[in-house]
Amino acid sequence: MTGFSEKDMPQRYGPWARIVNAALVFGISVLLLAAPARAETKKIVVLGDSLTAGLGLDARDAFPAKLEAALKAKGRDVRVIGAGVSGDTTAGGRTRLAWALSSAGAGGPDGVIVELGANDGLRAIDPKATRANLTAILAELKNRKIPTLLTGMRAPPNLGAQYQVQFDTIFSLLAVQHDVVFYPFFLEGVAAVPALNQDDAIHPNAKGVEEIVRRILPYVLKLLDKPRE
Repeated sequence: MTGFSEKDMPQRYGPWARIVNAALVFGISVLLLAAPARAETKKIVVLGDSLTAGLGLDARDAFPAKLEAALKAKGRDVRVIGAGVSGDTTAGGRTRLAWALSSAGAGGPDGVIVELGANDGLRAIDPKATRANLTAILAELKNRKIPTLLTGMRAPPNLGAQYQVQFDTIFSLLAVQHDVVFYPFFLEGVAAVPALNQDDAIHPNAKGVEEIVRRILPYVLKLLDKPRE
């Protein structure tokens, strides 16, 4: 049998190899162009307190997990990152905002849900301080061009009518001022409903969280549809 060396290959196979390679490159290019681009998973950070942290609940029943599941059911590829700390006030949320945003990893979050204020009301913190803290949080998010959803809260009735008015109006006024998506009351349909709350009558149970998610979902979808500038 006649042998051949590597130097013989260009003469014997070079032209055919170039033709085959060109055809393969062309075919792969056509497939890549024809294939739909895969959208990246969006990330939402929930900056909140025990109401979103899921105090007294399994992680799978907490607000972030339930919201993520509801969004996936709507065909949205979204990862919801819980940054809720039980007992946190608006001052605490303001202090750890940068850390919360970093939890989304490179590029930061595509949206932030701010759920704070319940503990300010329970501790009868001066509404001016609550407003200043939320203003700082919303201003920083606006500066970073991150779409934001602000959820409202209501003061406990035992603090008097004047405190209630001063506290309850903070959220709607800031929502207009900073042009963010606004959900008027995080516990809408759940507060004071025994069947939807744990024994402390403050924190929602698993069914309560499901009700919160059901009601807030249209607002979260609106948040996701806002472009990040």
